[in-house]
Amino acid sequence: MQAQIQFERIRKAIEYIQCNFKDQPNLDEVAAYLHLSPAHFQRLFTEWAGISPKKFLQYISLTHAKNILKQERSVFDATFETGLSSISRLHELFVQIEGMTPAEYKNGGEHLSIHYQFVDTPFGQVLIASTNKGICKMSFVDNDTEALNALVAQFPNANFVQQSDELQQHALAIFSSKTIDFPQIKLHLKATDFQLKVWECLLKIPMGQLSTYGALAENIGHPKASRAVGTAIGNNPVAFLIPCHRVIQATGVLGEYHWGKARKTAIIGWEGAQCDAKY
Repeated sequence: MQAQIQFERIRKAIEYIQCNFKDQPNLDEVAAYLHLSPAHFQRLFTEWAGISPKKFLQYISLTHAKNILKQERSVFDATFETGLSSISRLHELFVQIEGMTPAEYKNGGEHLSIHYQFVDTPFGQVLIASTNKGICKMSFVDNDTEALNALVAQFPNANFVQQSDELQQHALAIFSSKTIDFPQIKLHLKATDFQLKVWECLLKIPMGQLSTYGALAENIGHPKASRAVGTAIGNNPVAFLIPCHRVIQATGVLGEYHWGKARKTAIIGWEGAQCDAKY
């Protein structure tokens, strides 16, 4: 009964933020609408949604701004109609969450150069892509054309060059070396703070070991956010390097994997064998 009451409060909070995001309501205003103290509401919302009310408001605002920019309207229009006080606030929001400025988003990656190549690995072919900042994509592929089209769709105006580079070579070494120099592997990812927390937690799972969605939720300080953790894992854009394959269900069932259950099983078995070979 108590859980249902709490869920109802979260539902009302989400609806309130969605309907009033142009007014950029603060924590006190949303809490007052629910007749809760700000501290209680902050804790309750974060436990249920996996992110803070402020972050949820930012994502709603950003989505609206992106839709405006897709209509070929100005950054000023996007700022004004999202309820933000200045263009600099919109700029900060885009850089923080999207990893690019509003202008870069509107231009679809114009002036951005992306190197890519298709590479054979022990678990099938991967498409790996990099900017001058780091790896922006690594995914297992079954169809080269479809995989490349999906990458281009993310940055429709970028300049794509099919070639290898040093950043890619450092990342691909993970398939052939038991000890990886992670500081040399640089990533250029678009992600929310919550996604980054989950992905950073994945990097701490040692090769040959497994974890669960619940354990990850506990480790990032959101024990009730297992479902949100699962969503963040499913959005991982860098296969194998960010080891989402090392997460299974609490029952011991391997669970889903973006690039196929059979591949997940093979990777887990291969990593176990690599670790056994050390002893």
